[in-house]
Amino acid sequence: MYAILDIETTGGSPKTEKITEIAIFFHDGEKVVDEWSTLLNPEKSIPYFITGLTGITNEMVANAPRFYEVAKEIVERTEDHTIVGHNVKFDYSFIKSEFKKLGFEYDRSTLCTIKLSRKIFPGHKSYSLGKLCKDLGIEIHDRHRAAGDALATVKLFEMLQNNQEGGFGVEMVRERSGRYKNLNEHLTVKDIQNLPEECGTYYFFDDSQQLLYIGKSKDIRHRVLSHLGNTTTKRALELKQRIHTISYDLTGSELIALLKESKEIKDQKPRYNRAQKRTSSYWGLYPGKDEYGYITFALRKISETPQDPVTCFNNKKEAREALTKMVGKNWLCQKLSGLYQTDGACFHHSIRQCNGACIQGEAVSAYNKRAEALLDSLQLDRGNLLIIDSGRKPDERSLVRIEKGIYMGYGYLSVNEAYLGIEEMLECIQPALDNRDIRHILRNWLKNNKVEKILYY
Repeated sequence: MYAILDIETTGGSPKTEKITEIAIFFHDGEKVVDEWSTLLNPEKSIPYFITGLTGITNEMVANAPRFYEVAKEIVERTEDHTIVGHNVKFDYSFIKSEFKKLGFEYDRSTLCTIKLSRKIFPGHKSYSLGKLCKDLGIEIHDRHRAAGDALATVKLFEMLQNNQEGGFGVEMVRERSGRYKNLNEHLTVKDIQNLPEECGTYYFFDDSQQLLYIGKSKDIRHRVLSHLGNTTTKRALELKQRIHTISYDLTGSELIALLKESKEIKDQKPRYNRAQKRTSSYWGLYPGKDEYGYITFALRKISETPQDPVTCFNNKKEAREALTKMVGKNWLCQKLSGLYQTDGACFHHSIRQCNGACIQGEAVSAYNKRAEALLDSLQLDRGNLLIIDSGRKPDERSLVRIEKGIYMGYGYLSVNEAYLGIEEMLECIQPALDNRDIRHILRNWLKNNKVEKILYY
């Protein structure tokens, strides 16, 4: 069954614009068996130039239903149907976006009549609906209105069908499963379609339900597909072949996904997270002082010292590159930062990018003020705070608790409970252990990413 549709919108981006009209013709492969259309109130003003193109005015949609009022009907009517459209990606992305705002994942197979036309009717100067239909003798009534364009797409679809040997069976499979071509023999298209395009952690298991791998992503389905398409190393190919089942846990917040992934890898030690669970291979940045009182820095393997580093890195190369940038930005000495081994002045001093602390040519207090500024930028906030960010659904927020610079855990709060005091909010937190990797995640996240709110208490 096919749902051949067209929509009109307030603009071109599903992130910022809305649907003003939708029309669907239901086709059984031989003929139209039903049709449905409606104007929609986009809950925003329709631009003048869009009205000029479609003829749809703000007055026409003022009393029309909003998308959420027809959403259930769209879901039920299109169930087990393939969505067909001329440049179907445009229509489908708007519909998916509308459902996503309602907290629902709308997922249907699609078929694009532009792609089919280029294959079955090659050689046309343009494959826009209006020009292609004119070339093929298909008359369009009410151009740039949903029902008129959808009906023209029906006629085009039937013409394509009549000129495609064996119908659309093979083409449908290709359109439907093209993005799933990298699945292994144990996974089905349905397995992947059941994964959400949302933020959280995901888990790969083998045939005996042994955990193979833990990951996190802002878009779980997309990230899993990238794993399955990765055959660049023997290890990646081996992992792909061993996956039998996949599960996931939504977090809403990417920060919580990172914290959860880090903890679970350490707790469960999955075989294919080997690089991430070897925390002893990380490199840390350690401050100190030399005999003259200048603040110094050293890069060492974390396993080589019981002291906590002020920050850590995945490997020595990353650590050295990051420290080089920090030294340059804060006008610090290469020698005192462990980047240049010499008995005299560092290289930067010779090109006037160091004030001479390496040869005691700069006052200790002046140099240390800049070094302390660097240390302060690397420290996790030493106060008591709650990081408030997105939740797993629209009426929920995530909470991450830090107390005196120590990570205490995370939890979730219903928006309806937002009036709660600090003590009640803290009760939502599930306790968790702090460690250097967690502090590294939190420090980097707060430095490089925006959160909804930070509440000090």
